[in-house]
Formats: sequence, C-alpha cells, structure tokens
Amino acid sequence: MIALKRAYEPAAADDGARILIERLWPRGVKKTDLPLDAWIKDAAPSPGLRKWFSHDPEKWPEFQRRYRAELRQHPQALTPLRAAARQGRLTLIYSSHDTEHNNAVVLREVLQKPAAAT
Repeated sequence: MIALKRAYEPAAADDGARILIERLWPRGVKKTDLPLDAWIKDAAPSPGLRKWFSHDPEKWPEFQRRYRAELRQHPQALTPLRAAARQGRLTLIYSSHDTEHNNAVVLREVLQKPAAAT
C-alpha cells in the first residue's frame, strides 16, 4: 500500500517507509523534526514544472501529463520507491497544502502501475 502524508502531519507507527518526494525541504520544518527513511529529490517535478503549476487546480490535467512525462524520462528515480513499496507500506511525504492537486497524488498513481506501464 502507498499512502500520502503532508510533511506537517505527525509520523505514525503504521507509516512504513517514509520518503520525502520534494526537491525543496518543507518550509518551517526542522530536519530533526521530520522522520524519514529517504529523501528522493529526483522523483519530484522539475523546478520549471513546479513553478509553472504553482498549485493552480486549473492547470492540474496538464501538470499531470507533464509530470508523468518527466518521470518517464527519469525512470531510475522510481526504482527506490518501487523497492520500498514491495517491502511493505510506503508513505510518500509531500509539502503541498492542497491534498488533491500535488505531485504525490500523481506519483502514487504511477507507482501503483506495473513498471512497464509507466
């Protein structure tokens, strides 16, 4: 199972592997206060795509398309995430305030498909 959790939410015993999937460290969070198993920056959208999207829900369909294209160009970024998901529960940690329109939502969908279908 792949869960999603904001970086500002407390860790839970059932989170499993906690992996931060942002290029930038979450604002206002001390590194010592965010328990993580890994920080995989390469699984995050490119800086250009992140700035273009700017969490605008109207851009959501196009953001998803562009982000999936970026992930297809860098499949090695997904390797440690797929490995963690095979081991048990994986929680993708993200920093967006919008829980419905963010990179973690897209990334979870991508990871839930077989690697060849990505």
